[in-house]
Amino acid sequence: MNAIRRRSTLDTMHMVATPNRKMQRVLQLSMGLTSAYVLATFFFGLRAHSLALISEAGHNVSDLLAILLSFVAVYFQARPATEEKTFGYQRAGVLAAFVNAATLVVLSAWIAIAAVHRLSAPVEVQPRLMIYVAAAGVLMNGAVAAMLWRYSGDVNIRSVFLHMLGDTLSTAAVIAGGAGILLTGMTWIDPVLSILIALMILWSSVGIIRETLNILLEGTPRNVRLSQVRDAMQSIAGVVNVHDLHIWSLGSHSYVLASHVTIAEMPMSECGSILDAINCALRERFHIQHTTIQFETTGCETTHGCSAPPELETVGAHDHHGHTH
Repeated sequence: MNAIRRRSTLDTMHMVATPNRKMQRVLQLSMGLTSAYVLATFFFGLRAHSLALISEAGHNVSDLLAILLSFVAVYFQARPATEEKTFGYQRAGVLAAFVNAATLVVLSAWIAIAAVHRLSAPVEVQPRLMIYVAAAGVLMNGAVAAMLWRYSGDVNIRSVFLHMLGDTLSTAAVIAGGAGILLTGMTWIDPVLSILIALMILWSSVGIIRETLNILLEGTPRNVRLSQVRDAMQSIAGVVNVHDLHIWSLGSHSYVLASHVTIAEMPMSECGSILDAINCALRERFHIQHTTIQFETTGCETTHGCSAPPELETVGAHDHHGHTH
């Protein structure tokens, strides 16, 4: 079996994420604003005896950690590839997003448990103070979410954006809860509101966990269909068959492809145009920049979607009489 291994011009050692200074500055400003609001919500939550405000403080602590992790991840993603890390640190942001989402799941469980306990042992709250602090939180969280929205295409930044967007909505709900308590005097509104906040946090976290796990487990990117990629490759003139096709993600927008491609018998010098056409189609239609393609003139057996190694020939099968081995 004749095989020709060709790589795309983007070599593994050159796959480095482009630094984004603006993104780093936005994250730094977000950390400063969030830190100030955490201190305010915790202090006034204790004064108002409001579990909803204290829950908001805890939620914003997780936001602060999320922003910090994302900032560190952006820094590492900008570092160049090395011989030990041939793909660089592109998955640092994905790992940060997974940790952020996992901590939010734990936080939502804690808030729900505390709220159930508060329902069985009601505590009188100060609704006016709740409203004032929550109103400031809506402005702060909304401003941070707006700054992060333009970078939300990255799963790392999107996890932080969802944190802040969820905070904006939940803080607005605290205002409504405070108004309800002020008008009716029903203190159970506060813990019920906390449970709703916990459910909102949980819902926003599950999607991030699923997406990041798919990347970390090298699953096919969610917006890429393997059948469509195979059809596009097989439509190239000179391509007979595409098999052993694998596509996975390094980061949110960095896709990698490896495949075996069967072509007609031809001199090696004539294969370059086919490879260029395949890479052009993959780049323009599916945004796949890095490929490893093995050309073959005959098909090879596949097992479970992967190429099976050739059978080993029996070599040196002789009897050695009179020798001990």
